[in-house]
Amino acid sequence: MDNNTPDTLPDIRQTHVFNAPIQKVWDAVATSEGIAAWFMPNNFKPEAGYEFHLEAGPFGQSPCKVTEIDPPNRLSFNWGKDWSLTFELTDLAGKTEITLIHSGWDADKVTEFGQSHTQIRENMAQGWAGLTVALGKYVEA
Repeated sequence: MDNNTPDTLPDIRQTHVFNAPIQKVWDAVATSEGIAAWFMPNNFKPEAGYEFHLEAGPFGQSPCKVTEIDPPNRLSFNWGKDWSLTFELTDLAGKTEITLIHSGWDADKVTEFGQSHTQIRENMAQGWAGLTVALGKYVEA
């Protein structure tokens, strides 16, 4: 039997290969300075259970909590009230494959700002496409 409710929306999943060593890509997704360089200002620390905030501009401080950390291959954290972000890294002989997974989408839910998940998911999928370009430029510089 399928555990998913009919209103569960698919994860946003994007995979890219960057011409950069895995440690450099890891530092870009798993340090406060790295995250700030391509995503948002933050007070992240790479510790399981650590609670931090992303500075989401006009949306204010977004609460987050590190749920899994396995350097330099996997980082997951809860974001806001419903979402989870995961970065999976694979070493490809000097290059790095990264998969970003943004999960927690539910057609019956709205964000803290009253936007439906269905509506915001489309925007976020496009936003992540741009952000991964920014991440690539940062790690390949």
